[in-house]
Amino acid sequence: MDTTVVQVRDVPVDVVATLKARAEAHGQSLAAYLRDLLAREAQAPPIEDVMTDIASREPVSYTIEDLRSFASDGRR
Repeated sequence: MDTTVVQVRDVPVDVVATLKARAEAHGQSLAAYLRDLLAREAQAPPIEDVMTDIASREPVSYTIEDLRSFASDGRR
C-alpha cells in the first residue's frame, strides 16, 4: 500500500491530549491510532448516502401499544 504524510496544524492541546490518552488505552502510538481513525472514516459511507438510503425505505408505523409490547418483550 502506498502511503503519504499528512500534517494537521493548529490542533488544540486538549484535543491532542485526549487522542493520546485514547491511543494509549488501545495500546497504540498516536500515529497508529490516528491512522486507524482516518481509515475507518474513509471507509464509512458519506452521511448524505446514509440519509438517502433511509429516506428511500418504506416507512414503518407502530402504535404506542406496539412499542410498549416490544419493550416488555425485551425486543428492540
